[in-house]
Amino acid sequence: MKKNKNKDGFSRKQFLMSAGGTLLGGGLLTSLGFPKAAKASTTEPLSKQINSSVAQPRGIHRVAADPTKLPPPITRKTPKTIHVELEATEIIGEIEKGVKFHYMTFGNQIPSPFIRVRQGDTVIFTLKSADYNVYLHNIDFHAVYGTGGGADATYVTPGTSETIKFKALYPGAFMYHCAVPGMDHHISAGMYGMIFVEPEEGLPKVDHEFYIGQNEIYTDGDSSGLGIHSFDFDRMKEENPSYVLLNGEVGALSSSGRGAIKVKKGETARIFFVNGGPNLMSHLHPIGNVFTRAWREGAILNTPERFLQTIAVPPGSCAVLDMDFPVPSTIHLVDHALSRVMYKGMGGEIIVEGTPDKSIYDPDYKLDNK
Repeated sequence: MKKNKNKDGFSRKQFLMSAGGTLLGGGLLTSLGFPKAAKASTTEPLSKQINSSVAQPRGIHRVAADPTKLPPPITRKTPKTIHVELEATEIIGEIEKGVKFHYMTFGNQIPSPFIRVRQGDTVIFTLKSADYNVYLHNIDFHAVYGTGGGADATYVTPGTSETIKFKALYPGAFMYHCAVPGMDHHISAGMYGMIFVEPEEGLPKVDHEFYIGQNEIYTDGDSSGLGIHSFDFDRMKEENPSYVLLNGEVGALSSSGRGAIKVKKGETARIFFVNGGPNLMSHLHPIGNVFTRAWREGAILNTPERFLQTIAVPPGSCAVLDMDFPVPSTIHLVDHALSRVMYKGMGGEIIVEGTPDKSIYDPDYKLDNK
């Protein structure tokens, strides 16, 4: 396990001791070269002192991950050593048109990049922190045997990196996330993703795979207020989010936004779904369809459940969900806690293209009046 020092000569252990096991304080912040964004406070964490009023060197980013961009299934029959690198970034993006927010991500996207390995693989993982960042970051893999899932060994300050090695011993779909003090803020702002440990025998083949994440965001403005919204810690403590979103943006998976997911009649698809939270249970429901096979909690060695209308996915967990598409339609992916759909931006679409099959579904059927 490689131990890197940051550019000012602080080891991770020295850094944590100086920080007192919490987020960076104002004095230490300045000594490490961070901007003087806020006056040091003995009662408020740095994450509350430094908010979206801090000038950022980046422009507006698309943060919504493309749900079609994930590595293909692994077909090799033997383990190997895999090198994986992620960069922690703090960027400005739009939650919806005209509403800007300071996101925190791994790899400039929400959910963070899909990591795919095979059971038995050895993973050499490096976490970097962009040199323009303000916050302390690390990463906790739910797929890792080891203290903090790797979190204790991967603390990075701006411009530094840390590397760990682990063996992926158990298969399944697992969340990873930032786990610094104040982790609820960091996860809500976008620092979560999925690592999928492919079982030795693989999974049943499907025509498409998609990668989707849900999380809630807490801001100090409402959805009609334009401009930059700051993070609202009081709303987070009350678990009363401003937004509940798929892939980090309103409409990220819809025709009116970044674009709906598209498939063809007769095809099959697998959805890798991660609920970042940090607080709310997801009740994922496909309106006009069902989950043909479902591996709850991402436990893919279990016998899949069949034909689920709605699946509950707790914060910090995942699901692997197969779907069939026997007729053309528009399937609305929603959280069946429906006020999140009506008022908080939750929802996406799967458009199934093809010719109708009225033996399965006939929207124009008329009763014979004779």
